Amino acid sequence: MKIRTASPDDAAAVAAIYAPVVAHTGISFELDPPDAHEMRSRIEKTLAGLPWLVAEDTAGAVCGYAYAGKHRERAAYQWSVDTTVYVREDMRGQGVGRALYEQLLPLLAELGYFQAFAGIALPNAGSVGLHEAVGFEALGVYRNVGFKNGEWRDVGWWQKTLRPLEAPAAPRPFQPPVDADSRHD
Repeated sequence: MKIRTASPDDAAAVAAIYAPVVAHTGISFELDPPDAHEMRSRIEKTLAGLPWLVAEDTAGAVCGYAYAGKHRERAAYQWSVDTTVYVREDMRGQGVGRALYEQLLPLLAELGYFQAFAGIALPNAGSVGLHEAVGFEALGVYRNVGFKNGEWRDVGWWQKTLRPLEAPAAPRPFQPPVDADSRHD
């Protein structure tokens, strides 16, 4: 498996991974699956300052992705990020999510971030297991915070400290490699 920085050209593959999650589960709180054009825009916007990684299977097809986003807008939150990971259905349980996080989380620490958060729509044993396996700890639950597929949904929150706490400098923006196929090893 290869992990690399996403490019806008990955948008269709990313949209294909995400669409069934949106359309058929309560895991994502989006109601309509975003198309490739929208995913291209999201990838470009994220890469302007934060990492978005994709995993490729042995055939070179995108089989998962992970990215970071701002945790909150106010300045004192600038050292914290929210993380997201999705894996193609046929590749779940094969270490793709873990491999993505094993590249993303140290990269975020190198950029100067201290805390990573993950919101997980519940129930979702696979995502909870992945996050806890890579060191996230449960914080609490927003009860009945979203309504999707005819029922109210809870969202659990997990946190991982990325580096020792100290007086921080401003985080550095992510600089995608010049070669979009660059590995993150």
